[in-house]
Amino acid sequence: MRAWLSALLVLACLAPTAPAAASETPIQLSLLAPIQIFPASYDVTGLRLNILYGRNHDVSGIDLGLVNQVDGDGLGWQLGGVGIVKGGFLGLQDNVVNVVGGKLEGIQLGAGNITKSAMGLQVGVFNYAESIEGVQFGLVNYTDSLKGIQIGLINIAKNGFLPVFPIFNAAF
Repeated sequence: MRAWLSALLVLACLAPTAPAAASETPIQLSLLAPIQIFPASYDVTGLRLNILYGRNHDVSGIDLGLVNQVDGDGLGWQLGGVGIVKGGFLGLQDNVVNVVGGKLEGIQLGAGNITKSAMGLQVGVFNYAESIEGVQFGLVNYTDSLKGIQIGLINIAKNGFLPVFPIFNAAF
């Protein structure tokens, strides 16, 4: 009986628990969401490693993996194949394909970069922002509202000094 109670006590101590006020963890390991240590509803503040596909609400810190999805906001460095942030992102998004549904404040580096609005830098083959304050550097750059410069083969800015212009475009 005593051995049974000791084993039960050890298992209870090893079981992952969440703080009562918030669902937050300093580390997350994901194979293919929902096969991950903590549920997608948790916030990660620290390190998230996604072998194939990871999904969480907010992520602050380092986010590494093949496909990194953040349902809320991201803060820090995101590195991998595809990075999707449904809210805003502050930091460096460094994936082959980067998508931010809200405001990007920082840098997007990738073959394809897409964001609703940006304050910073986009560097890639194709860059798209509904509005940007900063620089787009790539083969094709597109924005509805530019406050800064575009450098690339094709630059499209509806409010630029010309709506479409090769090599560079600007609006201030």
